[in-house]
Amino acid sequence: MTLGDDILPKPLTKKELHQLAMNIVGEELKKSGFEFLSVNSKLQKDPQFVCLKKKKLYFVIVRAIEYPNEPNIIEKTIIEKLKTHAKNFKATLFFAGVGLANAENYELPIFKNSNYAINFKGLKKIN
Repeated sequence: MTLGDDILPKPLTKKELHQLAMNIVGEELKKSGFEFLSVNSKLQKDPQFVCLKKKKLYFVIVRAIEYPNEPNIIEKTIIEKLKTHAKNFKATLFFAGVGLANAENYELPIFKNSNYAINFKGLKKIN
């Protein structure tokens, strides 16, 4: 390790990007009056949120999507499996794709302790 290694900005890991997306979606759910029954922050372990609102059950899948990828594209294989899971529990299924980018230069990764841009168009109901 050299002296410069300590001062170079460190990009967020996949797990940290996922946590950031979880925080963004969690705040949105809270503002919308959802009550959290279960929160699962492990990568690729779905659903991330199990919530109640007006006595109805909801499953929410969260994905952190880095620029230039499109945050609103849903992974079909995961959705099909979770649609069955939600149906078994009589739950409504939502997808929350959170687009993230470095606020100063979209071509760079998001660095720890730096500004970031968010592209989140809300929860998308999966039928």
